[in-house]
Amino acid sequence: MHYDVALAWESLPTLLAGTVTTFVVLLPVLVLGLLISIPVALARLERGPGSLLAAAYIVFFRGVPSIVLLYLIYSGLPQFSLIRDTALWTLFSNAYFCAWVGLTLTHSGYMGEIVRGGLAAVPPRTIEAAQALGLGRMQILFKLRLPMAARYALRAYQNELLIMVKSTSAVSAITLVDLTAAANTVFDYTYDPFTPLVTAAGIYWVIINAMRYAFNIADSRLNRHLAVK
Repeated sequence: MHYDVALAWESLPTLLAGTVTTFVVLLPVLVLGLLISIPVALARLERGPGSLLAAAYIVFFRGVPSIVLLYLIYSGLPQFSLIRDTALWTLFSNAYFCAWVGLTLTHSGYMGEIVRGGLAAVPPRTIEAAQALGLGRMQILFKLRLPMAARYALRAYQNELLIMVKSTSAVSAITLVDLTAAANTVFDYTYDPFTPLVTAAGIYWVIINAMRYAFNIADSRLNRHLAVK
């Protein structure tokens, strides 16, 4: 078993096309998951039924494997006439839409807890000072609490993002040809499992470390005051 450089070069366009699919799936999931996680985290910090519902949401979607959700959404929901016999079928017959829904639910479950932790870390006296200055609740949320929470939660968000990049490989189960599926396609045609999978691993390595580098830069800028004594 050896690494075939010629095959790696020949299969690179296929793998890069799979990489594009990975990002087409990933980017909407990151945006939608973050948007959903904010109200979930805010509800989690309150008392009452809303907090219980938010906690149940987080526990459920953190506990269910993403590939199970993808199967349920792509193959399970069309079994119901409400989906199959209505205009919703246009959406749920699309593998990209099902991938976005399934991974967004998983991502928002993890992000809900991350955002909650960041919001909870904001010092109460800072919020009290803002209230004393006459700032409204929405102003405090968007101008103070969320920006400060972003600093506190940055490292946890980095870990979740890196995991989500790797989790996109599950979309191959619902017919999407992402980077991992593209490597398997090359293997099916060439009977060489080593070269395409190692090349795909190299592409993942570049993506992951580029993101880590970007997070390190963001962390050094957002938390530069911590280095000042």
